[in-house]
Amino acid sequence: MHYRDDGPLGFYFEEVEVGKPLVTRGRTITESDIVQFAALTGDYNPMHTDAVYMKSHPMGQRVAHGMLTLSYAIGQLYQLGFMERTVLAFRGLEMKFSLPVFIGDTLHSRLSVTEKKEMKRLGGGIVTAELKIINQDGKIVQSGTLELLMASRPAESS
Repeated sequence: MHYRDDGPLGFYFEEVEVGKPLVTRGRTITESDIVQFAALTGDYNPMHTDAVYMKSHPMGQRVAHGMLTLSYAIGQLYQLGFMERTVLAFRGLEMKFSLPVFIGDTLHSRLSVTEKKEMKRLGGGIVTAELKIINQDGKIVQSGTLELLMASRPAESS
């Protein structure tokens, strides 16, 4: 990460390394997270919001929204700083939701760049990465790929 007079600056496309993993800190999912996400999205599915209903469900308890889990993962990645003012666009995402996330689970994310493709006409390049969201037991709850358009390093001015 770089710093300028006006604040931090993330990695330019040229600085992103294929194969180098980035790992976030953990974040514990709370009941409040689920309630607020349901209110924000309007997704009041009883799997997320009805503790009595879920007692008789095979999972036995409420589960976090899959999109809540994914949203937190993206936020965790952003907090690492590598995208700070150098990500031009979020271009694509494909995820598999493998395991439920329960209230009290602590999640962290692992991002590994698998491919880079220069896109000069777009001002940078496409970075393709594998994303894994991992719980406190080391189990992958979600995994997939994402594509980011990262800015190229500006030409040096003379």
